[in-house]
Amino acid sequence: MPEILLLNGTVLWGRVREFLEFDMDQHRQLQQWCQEIGIGYSTSVWDLTSAREIASLNPEFIKIPSACNLNLPMLRYLADHYGGDIHISVGMTTPAEQEQIVQLMEKCSAADRVVLYACTSGYPVPFDQVCLLEIQILKDKFGSRIKEIGFSGHHLGIAIDIATVVLGASWIERHFTLDRTWKGTDHAASLEPDGLRRLVRDVRNVCKTLRVKENEMTEIELSQRDKLKRVQGVHFN
Repeated sequence: MPEILLLNGTVLWGRVREFLEFDMDQHRQLQQWCQEIGIGYSTSVWDLTSAREIASLNPEFIKIPSACNLNLPMLRYLADHYGGDIHISVGMTTPAEQEQIVQLMEKCSAADRVVLYACTSGYPVPFDQVCLLEIQILKDKFGSRIKEIGFSGHHLGIAIDIATVVLGASWIERHFTLDRTWKGTDHAASLEPDGLRRLVRDVRNVCKTLRVKENEMTEIELSQRDKLKRVQGVHFN
């Protein structure tokens, strides 16, 4: 258990957080395990020190949480010293602040490596405050200036995530836990293993459907047309 210090009855959370955070050796081990099973490794960075440390591992991308997206020295460091993509959530962020972030990355010649995530910060977020159409607003405003648009969700279930794909999100971020009933702010808004499995399955299936017909009719329609189509005065058989 972590050593919890009290000051006038108040927990000094910094000591607890220190105990819970992974050190660099643990991050290296996680990265190795990810490589062994064929999935990408990344993590969020919350300050300049962690940004420097994680950048040294050279993951495919680094995530900036909504709480830290106005840490301009950290953003500038990643733009100048890290070659991977920079994924940035914009929960709790005004349109003017979003513009400030993108302009900074443009000045650093790093905007083509930026993915902005539409996000509502809350754990969990009520459905009427998820505001999925923010995805389209980000696409309209920044789609031609950055690499891609994503969605970071803290809601219940997976139905909303499917809709984000249709709206144009290229990335979906969800929190993951082994048990949603565990104590802590994130667990209730996270997905358990089966939920994540179903999300991946459903997103992949929906992505297959997002296309137009290459010809007047699909292959399956041609065979059905011969059997079922009725046109006045015309018999196909």
